[in-house]
Amino acid sequence: MKLALISDIHSNLPALETALACIDEYGADAIYCLGDVVGYGADAAGCVALVRERCAGVVLGNHDEAVALERGLEYLPKEAQIAALHNRAQLSEEQRQYLAGLPLRLEVHGCTFVHATPFQPEAWIRLDTYQTAQLQFEHFTTDVCFLGHTHIPAVMSNRLGVLRVRRGHRFLINVGSVGQPRDGNPRLCVAFFDTETFAYELLRLPYDVERAAARIEAEGLPTSLARRLKLGR
Repeated sequence: MKLALISDIHSNLPALETALACIDEYGADAIYCLGDVVGYGADAAGCVALVRERCAGVVLGNHDEAVALERGLEYLPKEAQIAALHNRAQLSEEQRQYLAGLPLRLEVHGCTFVHATPFQPEAWIRLDTYQTAQLQFEHFTTDVCFLGHTHIPAVMSNRLGVLRVRRGHRFLINVGSVGQPRDGNPRLCVAFFDTETFAYELLRLPYDVERAAARIEAEGLPTSLARRLKLGR
């Protein structure tokens, strides 16, 4: 089964539309979203609508939680708090309830899907050390766990020196971000995984960054949120 994987859309409608067009071109049996549909960007309602229409499964992200439930707002940067409240006002009550009802974890097709980590997914832990990453392998039983949260794509194995996804090993795979990459590359991330062959491919695609930035500015959100899209940071 060929899966398409997207994460951290962050209300960036131009990026999401480009990612979905790519998925349609490449072909996939199912699309899974690894959380943070909303936050930071200007088009929360449009992104929620598209994700609901196109994705077979979606997990809860910390910005989804902040927007839908006003929970954890105080842990977000100031500009992210402003965007979360903007996004909350933009969404319908039904859309907010949809986000609030998303699971923290999914296990389907022999894969685990979370936003941040399989261990304490509600804590929104960042995998920024080797020890933290290795701990995660004790908390999922599938060969592959897909995640997002840091906006930086990465492949991590339970064994040192294993850099390519292949059978016989277990992996944590960060699929990067659709709507706000932070690795210095402003191109969006969209990933594909074949559950039969274990083939994994991450694509980086240009999208209309100027349109996304203009929407942020038009909605009166902090200009820093528009600027970072152009920098990929």
